[in-house]
Amino acid sequence: MMNIRKIKKGEFDKVFAILKESFPQDEYRTYDGQKSLLNNPFYTIYVLPDLDEKDITAFIAVWQFESFAYVEHFAVSSQHRNKNLGSKILNKVAKMLSCPLCLEVELPETDTAKRRIEFYKRNGFFYNDYKYFQPPFHKDNNPIPLAIMTYKESIGRDEFEKIKAVLYREVYGQAVKKALK
Repeated sequence: MMNIRKIKKGEFDKVFAILKESFPQDEYRTYDGQKSLLNNPFYTIYVLPDLDEKDITAFIAVWQFESFAYVEHFAVSSQHRNKNLGSKILNKVAKMLSCPLCLEVELPETDTAKRRIEFYKRNGFFYNDYKYFQPPFHKDNNPIPLAIMTYKESIGRDEFEKIKAVLYREVYGQAVKKALK
C-alpha cells in the first residue's frame, strides 16, 4: 500500500532536491520562492516516503482551486524511476482529490516530451491543443510554450480559458504581469 501523505515540516529540502534533478531551472522557482508556497492555502505537496520514512521517493505538488486541481510539479527520485511508481502515485492522488485535474506538458516536439505525454495519456489524461505559455519564473527568461492536459476528459475552449485565467492569476501572478508587458 502506498503511503502518500502531505509533506511534513523538514522534508522540503528533499523534495526540492528531486525537483532540481527532474526539471530544467526555468520550470521552477528559486528555493525560497518554492518554499514560500507552503504558506499558500491553495498549494500542497504530497510525498511518497520510503518504507522507513527517512527519505522521499516521489512528490506531487498540487494547487487545489474551487473547480479543479492543478499539478504543478510531479517527480519520482532518480533512484526509484522505472518501477511504475509514477502511475500509481498519479492515480492515487487523482482519486484523493476527486475533482477535475490538469497539468502542463511540453509540446510534443522531442522524444522526451512525446514519451511524457504518452505517460499521461496512459494514465487517463487528454491533450488539449490550445495555445498556452508558462510565464517565466526567473528574470530574463522567456515564456515557455506548453500544453494543458486534463484528467478523464478533454475540455473545450471556454473551459481552457477559465483554467488558464486561474493559473495565470493564482499560480503565476506577478510573472504573468511581467510577461504580458
